[in-house]
This record gives sequence, structure tokens and C-alpha cells, in this order.
Amino acid sequence: MRIKKAIAINGPNIYSYHPIIKLTVDLQEKAELSTDKRPDFCRDLLALLPSLRGHYCTRGYPGGFVERLREGTYLGHVLEHIALELQHLAGYEVVYGKTFPGTGPGLVEIVLEYGCFQPALFLAREGVKIVDRLLAGETPDMERVWGRVELLRQHYEPGPSTVAIINEARARGIPVLRKLDKSSLVQLGYGARQKRIQATLTSDTSCLAVDLAADKCLAKQSLDRAGIPAPWGLAVYSVSQALAAAHRLGRPVVVKPCRGNQGKGVSLNLNSDQEIESAFHLASRYSTRVMVEEYINGRHYRLLVVGGRLVAAARRLPAQITGDGVHTVQELVEITNRHHQRGIGHARPLSRIKLDQLVHHTLSRQQKDIHYLPAEGEIVILRENANLSTGGTAWEVTFKVHPYNAALAERAARVIGLDIAGIDLVAPDIGQPVTQGKGAVIEVNAAPGIRMHLYPSRGKGQNVARDIVESLFPEGDNGRIPIISVTGTNGKTTTAHLLAHLWQRLGKQTGLATTEGVFMGGLQVYQGDATGPLSARMILEDPTVEIAILETARGGAIRGGLGYDRSEVAVVTNISPDHFGQDGIKTIDDLVFIKSLIVETVNPYGAVVLNAEDSNVLKMIPRCRAPVVLFSRCEDNLMLKRHISSGGRALIVREGAICWAEGADVQFLLPVEDIPLTFGGLAGHHLQNAMAAASAALALSISPETVIEGLKSFYPSREHNPGRGNLFQVGGSRVLLDYGHNPAALEATLRFASSLGYRKLIGVVGVPGDRSSGLIRQCGKVCGRYLDQIIV
Repeated sequence: MRIKKAIAINGPNIYSYHPIIKLTVDLQEKAELSTDKRPDFCRDLLALLPSLRGHYCTRGYPGGFVERLREGTYLGHVLEHIALELQHLAGYEVVYGKTFPGTGPGLVEIVLEYGCFQPALFLAREGVKIVDRLLAGETPDMERVWGRVELLRQHYEPGPSTVAIINEARARGIPVLRKLDKSSLVQLGYGARQKRIQATLTSDTSCLAVDLAADKCLAKQSLDRAGIPAPWGLAVYSVSQALAAAHRLGRPVVVKPCRGNQGKGVSLNLNSDQEIESAFHLASRYSTRVMVEEYINGRHYRLLVVGGRLVAAARRLPAQITGDGVHTVQELVEITNRHHQRGIGHARPLSRIKLDQLVHHTLSRQQKDIHYLPAEGEIVILRENANLSTGGTAWEVTFKVHPYNAALAERAARVIGLDIAGIDLVAPDIGQPVTQGKGAVIEVNAAPGIRMHLYPSRGKGQNVARDIVESLFPEGDNGRIPIISVTGTNGKTTTAHLLAHLWQRLGKQTGLATTEGVFMGGLQVYQGDATGPLSARMILEDPTVEIAILETARGGAIRGGLGYDRSEVAVVTNISPDHFGQDGIKTIDDLVFIKSLIVETVNPYGAVVLNAEDSNVLKMIPRCRAPVVLFSRCEDNLMLKRHISSGGRALIVREGAICWAEGADVQFLLPVEDIPLTFGGLAGHHLQNAMAAASAALALSISPETVIEGLKSFYPSREHNPGRGNLFQVGGSRVLLDYGHNPAALEATLRFASSLGYRKLIGVVGVPGDRSSGLIRQCGKVCGRYLDQIIV
């Protein structure tokens, strides 16, 4: 068995509204093997992964999958459940899986929900190995699997701070776009409403403020000038200067790099010349300029300020172990690091403790080493600094902070200029003003970690991610811009261009994606078919776009899903036979199912615009979660009448004019002949396109006056609608340039051409080569009914 192909689909897709990984698996000689023929395999699989007993499968109750195993099921189905369970055991909340027959002998398609693509793919491959080894009577090495998954998670997943902010944003309905794998750079919101974060750096974080906070010397001077208590310190460049500074300041002292973070190169409570010299060499690894400052004795606190307001505080404790009378310091560190909350770097709520040079130095100052055997209950301090990134822990103390200290922290953040700041304060007691004792602000940190506030070792965690999201998106702001998704078999591009024209007349920066390319404010920035998720993301990631109009085609939806989570309006122009034989499409109902994804993902407070003249389009109504708006050129349409009589909204043609109906209220808009796109009403298919666009605009509360002026000013020209309904005078002949790739499109175009009056109708016609022979023959029959001469 082997996985031949794997693709990730991030957005809503035809299988699930959640991200999925689609695997093509070659079962080879095991394709026909049924599990009821190998009871030993079933026994060993359940012994290896006993939690599979809880899988429902299609039975709908726990144990359903075990029943299927014993009754007999094929290995593709088994692999689906193994891959899901491995993800679940790795900590991902995934539930959806489906197995389909493949397109060749021994092939199956397995669709799995996933949490992070790279770990999910690795676990799927390990699932294949598990099946092979169990069938061979071997025992898989699961410890190796979990070790590798841990490394992949640390490599590809954002850290806990970023994940907390992402989860809080999603809970608020704010869309999330991860910019790059292996990065914590994330976009919250779409287009002009977006904000970006990288851990706790945000779009609102000043680069100048970050630089100031990173330069500990400048930051200290800024705090001093503002009257904020800070340790007295001096910048030095050599050991001799460091010793002189220590003599001047009085010992003990602190030695740290002038530029640094996460406690790297920081040495505390130094007394002897040898300690200061060693500390200087350590600090100079991180910065040529080194700070020597007075040592402030007291408890170490981190106060988190977000948007100018103190939101959380924690007491930080240095990395330490507690003796049990049995294990050495080194062994106790190894035991501590095995805790599920500890990981490498920032991947888990707590960081693993590293036995580095600074730990050895701290132990030697206590006349101990890593081989020391502490007595039961004896606490051994491993570091002087209390950073979580070096293995420290934290206690929640927000409720204890004295108002004076809260105001001090908020002022320190303002002085440095940070929207999100971690204020390191040393004081005897955070519950008393620092002015009553020897206390000081020892550092102001940009991009502060929030693990200590989310997951304290003692006390209740504070949802500071919510505070960060609220600072970026005040109450009522969900970071969204209007998205109009246009789908159908024909007319999508014209409808999308007309919609863009309407919004541009309102002065809105419009992002438009069509089969011709991507347009920003009317400027083409990409040429080529842009009807898939990548072009949608291109528009939604642009910080100037105020409304996105996306032509959404079948192929992109199948192979890549949607490039957005939900839209405000979906428009379905029509559905007719096309693409049969491609991507598994066999019938018109297959097309209806695929394109229904676009109407299913509309905001419940938005609108779905449907062509009431198309019975296939009307099949989508049961799938609509948002209110439906119908349009029809025929006022006597039965479905239209029922819809309007029940209070629904619709766009109709009455006595040669377009009218907007909201239940019994009908508003005249304009005569059809005043819409240039319709050629005085002769181009019926373009009348439908105009009505589709107008319906979408009215559904989004665009004023009727704006819609009327937009329809009047949009022409079937190369400038407004290139390659669609463009009529040229060439010598003594007229040339109609249009785009059609299926029988319905050719029928509409040629019917219009024949209504223009002619002596001879000649067609230069082409059909895409990927269409089926039957569809190409139907196109030929349509041409035969209208054309006097055809050039293929």
C-alpha cells in the first residue's frame, strides 16, 4: 500500500465546510482484502489503538466501526479511521472522513478532516505502515510516531499565543487567513478591514516602539525621563568597564545584553568579579553593548498591557525542581520535561528546561551540580531569571495588583509606545504600590508571550486573547468586507463585471476575479483564469479592497474549495449541461450539488440570488440558509409568484420594465430598452445577467437610484465587458464577439445574433477540447440551426 497523491483543501469544499486532506491510495494486492478474513488483524489493530472502539462509522453509535471490522470492510475504509484516530490522539479535534472508489484498479480516494496539513499527512502515511505491519504480524513503533509528530507540530503550527488569538477571532466570527506555513504571521479579517498579527505583534504595533523596547538602554532612559522607577544602570563594552560599572553601582548587579529577548544572556544577582566577567562574556554573545544595572531584590511579575489597559498579571518563578530523595537534578529535569504541558521552545504552555551553561553556573553558585541528589521536598533553583522560555512557571495574580502598579504599567507601555506590552516589574508585593518598597520596572517587552496568562501553573487562566482581539476589532467589528460570489454555467463573467461597475460608481475599491484575471479598482493585476481559491485569497488579502466580487467556477470549487469562509451574497445565473466527464461529473444533478456549495456558505443574514427560470437552479433552494431573492424575465413564473406572495424579494420584468418586488410592494426601476447591455431587449441572456447583478446589489441595500444609473452606464464594450457581447462594424459587415463553451451559451448567443438582421450569418466557433464528444456534437447541432456557414 502507498499514498500516491495528497492535496490539502483549506476552505469550505464539496466534502466538508472544514479543511480536508484528499489522499489517493494504491491498495495494490490488498485491494480486495476484507477484514473479516483476517480476525488477527482486527484484534491487533484494536489492541494498538483501543480508542477505535469508540468510532461510530455509519452505524451512528459507539462501536459501529468495530462491527464493520468484524463483519468485513476493505482496507481503504480502515485506513480512513486509523488516520483520523491518529490525529485525534495527537490532539486534533477532527471527526470527518470518507472513502470513495478511485479511478483505477486498486485505487481509493480518502478524504479526511485535518488540523495541520503536514502532521496529518505524516500520520496518514504512518497509518499505511500500521496496516502493512499488522498484516505482516509486526508491532508498529508508536513511540517513534509520536516523537516525530511532536517535531512536526512545533515546526508547522503557530505557537500557543497565536493559536489562542486565532481561536478567539474565530469565536467572534472574524475570518482567519494564515499567511505562510511555518510562520505565526496571520491575517484576521478580509481586505480593507483586516488586521495582521505575528504572535502578539499586530498591525497596530509601531516599528519604532519595538526598536525602542528592544534597546534596553534607550528604553531605560525613556522610563527615567518619564519618572517611572527603573534600576540604575550603565552601558559597557568591555570586562573592565563592566567591573567599573559594578563598583560604581554597588553589588549585587545584573548583567544583560542591551538588545535581546526571552532572558537570553541575562545574569542576575552577581557579586564577584569572576561572576561579572563570565556574565559579560555571555551577554556579549547577543549584543556588543552590555548593560550593567543594580539588582532589585523581590518577586518577579509580568504585567500585560493591551490597548493601554492592564489586562493580566502573573508572578514568574525561575526554572526549578523539587527533590524526591531518589533522583538527581539531571534526572528530575528529564522527568519534569516529560510533562505533557512542556514542549520545545514555545510550542506548549510551558517550555522544557535546558541544562545549559547558565544552569551549570547557577547550580555551582549553590555548591551543586546536575548530579546532586536533593532531599525530598528540597527546591533547587536552576536559573536566576524567571522567563517561561527558559523553563520557568507562573502564578496568576491579576486580582492582587494594586491600582497604582496597574497605572504604572499602563504608563510604561504608553511611554515606549506599544499597543501590546509585557511590563516586567520587581517588587516585594504586587499588592502594594512600588513606591512603598524597593521596586522597579526592569523591562518593557514588545511581542510579549501570553502563555503565562493563559495557562498559569497556579490560579485561573486569563483570556487575554480576547482582550487582544477586542483591541484590534472593537465590539461590533467582525473584520469582514462584502463578498459576492457568482456561479453558474453561463453569464458569470458579465454579471461579475457589472457588479464591479456598480460598486465602483459608489467609489468603492473593488476586487474582481473572473476567467480573464484579477482586477483591483479596475486595474488588471493578474491575467488568466482567476475563478479559484487562490485568486479569491489574492483579493481578500489586499488591504485596499472594500468589496470582493468573485466569479466562482466548478473546477476551483472541486479541486481547491472556496477561498473564503462565507459570503454576503451568492448569485447563481443558470445551470445547464457542461463539463460532463470531468472531475467525476456525470449528470446535471452533479453540477447542482457542486455549485450548491456557493449558496450553502452564504451568511444567514445575506442573500442568495437565483434564476427562477432555471429548474436546476431552483433545486438549490432547500440548501439555502440565507433568504432567497429570485429574478425572472417572466412575471407569470409560478415559482416567482409563490415566492412574492409569501413576502419574498424578486426582480421581475413587467410591461417591458425591470421592477423590484418586496412582497406586495413593487417598485419600477427602468425600461429594459434603457439597459445598453441588452441591446434594446434583444439579448435575452444579457437581460438575465443584468437582472442577476441588480438583484445582488439591491439585496445588499444598494439604493435603487444607484442600481439604475449603473445599469444605464454599463456597455457591452471592450472596456466594460471584454469578449462578451461586443458588436463591431467591420467594413460592410457586423462582427459579434462573444464567449460560449456549451450548447446553452451558443444557443443564447446565436439567437441574439439572428435577431440583429442579416443577409448571411457566418460563425467562427470553437469548443474547449476537454469537453465530451456528446457535448461537442450538441454544440454543432445548435450551430446548424442558426448559421448559414460555420468555420470551426
